[in-house]
Amino acid sequence: MSRAWAAATVEGIVPDSLWEAFWQYENALMANDLAMLSYLFAPGEHTVRADSTGVRIGHNAIMGFRVGRGPAAQRVITDCHVRMIDDRNAVIVATHAPDRGGWGVVTQWWTFRSESNQPSHWVIATTHVSSPPPAVDASVWRVVGTPLVPGARAGHAFEPLGGETVAVKDVFDVAGFSVGAGVPAYLAESLPAFRHAAAVATLLAAGADVRGIAQSDEFAYSITGCNPHSGTPPNVAVPEALPGGSSSGPAAAVALGHASIGLGTDTAGSIRVPASYQGLWGLRTSHGAVDSAGMVPLAPRFDSVGWLTRKPELLRTVAEASLDQARQVSAAAAVLVAPAAVAVASPEIRTAFEEAVTRLVAEGCIAPPEEVELPDLQQTSALFRTVQAAQAWQVHGRWVSAHPRSLSAPVAARFRYAKSVTPTQHARAVASIDRLRQSLDALLAGRVLLLPTTPTPAPQLDASEEDLETVRRRTVSLTCIAAIGGYPALSVPALSVGRAPVGLSVMGPRCTDLSLIDRGQTYADALRIAGAPPSSQATASKRA
Repeated sequence: MSRAWAAATVEGIVPDSLWEAFWQYENALMANDLAMLSYLFAPGEHTVRADSTGVRIGHNAIMGFRVGRGPAAQRVITDCHVRMIDDRNAVIVATHAPDRGGWGVVTQWWTFRSESNQPSHWVIATTHVSSPPPAVDASVWRVVGTPLVPGARAGHAFEPLGGETVAVKDVFDVAGFSVGAGVPAYLAESLPAFRHAAAVATLLAAGADVRGIAQSDEFAYSITGCNPHSGTPPNVAVPEALPGGSSSGPAAAVALGHASIGLGTDTAGSIRVPASYQGLWGLRTSHGAVDSAGMVPLAPRFDSVGWLTRKPELLRTVAEASLDQARQVSAAAAVLVAPAAVAVASPEIRTAFEEAVTRLVAEGCIAPPEEVELPDLQQTSALFRTVQAAQAWQVHGRWVSAHPRSLSAPVAARFRYAKSVTPTQHARAVASIDRLRQSLDALLAGRVLLLPTTPTPAPQLDASEEDLETVRRRTVSLTCIAAIGGYPALSVPALSVGRAPVGLSVMGPRCTDLSLIDRGQTYADALRIAGAPPSSQATASKRA
């Protein structure tokens, strides 16, 4: 229970009922008394709670956050300053010292609520919480340094990524450190790497520092960002929502400003989904365009290296430093849309997507796009999941079998399905995917495809496993298209639903990676100028 403060200053006559409500709130935090906390937060959609992870607006959003939060650390209120605005409104600023050390500040606006159907009482209308910062946010980082590994320095010579910092997904080798792949039991048995993974070495050679090793979903076999072992990383764009995975740690590190570059992988959308959910730029590169040596695979036929950034200019510099530019080609100007793919998205996202395409046409960025028919998306995603699962079992099956109960229930269920895929089923699915790839190649020849990156905004933190599985299947039906074809796909932070960002996906033929970044930046600039919700990275210049 909270204890009395050492000092207090007061302006105005403070009602005893306000003091009582203040201590009820403090004690409810310590005890995680959700009923009392709900009673003391003002009802409705205008209540505000803010902290270092973002702003939650509305009573329901705040209580959804509290449900998964758990009890607050035991603390002593050290100072309390009350300013009575009038007889029904007051501001309280309290400093506190947690038993575990450090100190924090809470600022609260209390208002006296009178309703005929319940007793009058004080409630919190707005609160801002400043807690002692952790040395390292373990939900984001597994290992961190200042830096962990310094990049190349060449005297006064210009290094293209000099001054940039990298959050490395915990599936890449970093010399001297073990790989955990999001699974503590796997980490416990891993030996330190002798050398850097190729994708890490390239960024270091270009001058970037490795800030640290960031968390991954288990074996990268998820796109939600849920992590039962280290905690779910925050989504600063939508604090009450999931961050997206499996490159959840690098994405959160970039969004939080802990690093400027997130190095990740994308098998079924693990770069693009967190980019969409958090309002970042995310590029899945052409399959094989970035050397995967020193990377823990999931499904080698589909695995691709990629990056997350807050700015398109930096993403292009990273891509230039990492890709063989001699193999890069320009994507043609012709644009495709697939009504069946757009129909997978929620009505709000469909509207946002269609409005964005209309604006791009009106701004002269694209000609009216051609509508095309994709192969049946449900069948396509089923084939993809079969091959992905079979390959995942080939890579990790022996370890998973030897370590029961080491994985969360959803990922363990995926491996159980993976084990059930027979060689015949795998071979038939591979043959079908080969045919699909040929038809997609013909469709994309000289053109790019626009579609929503994800069919929904980021799911809520308290979403059920059943709801998350439904979202996952709908999402994979969109993201697997690039994986099947080995195509580059860029998520541009250009759409939104309410306060939640959603990516606009630009997909092109293989080896058009750099061209897609240029095109995506042009689109983002045009949408911002035309009045679409701006991405925080958009600039006024256009690239051809």
